[in-house]
Amino acid sequence: MKNVVILISGRGSNMQALVKANLPCKIAAVISNKADAAGLAFAAEHGIQTAVLSHKDFGSREAFDTAMASLIDSYQPDLVVLAGFMRILSPAFVQHYEGRLLNIHPSLLPSFKGLHTHQQAIDAGVKLHGCSVHFVTAELDHGPIVAQAAVPVLDGDDEDTLAARVLTQEHQLYPQAVRWFVEDKLQILENGTVRIRA
Repeated sequence: MKNVVILISGRGSNMQALVKANLPCKIAAVISNKADAAGLAFAAEHGIQTAVLSHKDFGSREAFDTAMASLIDSYQPDLVVLAGFMRILSPAFVQHYEGRLLNIHPSLLPSFKGLHTHQQAIDAGVKLHGCSVHFVTAELDHGPIVAQAAVPVLDGDDEDTLAARVLTQEHQLYPQAVRWFVEDKLQILENGTVRIRA
């Protein structure tokens, strides 16, 4: 059974969705860069080991990432899952976990990278918005796309209503993508796309 480590910075609603999905893997730890992250209490209540490593204790992004990788590796992960982990990761960190680092981004990538994706979508006037699960690369919100889910952008939507509709899809899409990974169904092709084996 594969080991999964989940990184959070806040409430960890996607982490909670992964825990509740009863996936065929062991969630070995939930780690946060913030001691007051609400998701830590949920993880502890479900018998999952938790740890905190504050980025404020380090003089550089690289020093923090080196320490974080050492902490993560102590749990021997087959997969590292970013679930609202609000840190830009250094290239060395990403390379260390190449092919076993997943993120979920609240847009239909490659559209609307970065922050405030829902407002970006509204401002652009698109009719469909959504979320993407992807393997992480050194480029922000970039990497081989595993799965996407779309929602309509409705007349009268604001950032909050659209975000809520997307989040519902995130909570279904992320567990499915992680399930495919732990069942060895994902293959990254040479052209950078992902094949899902039957």
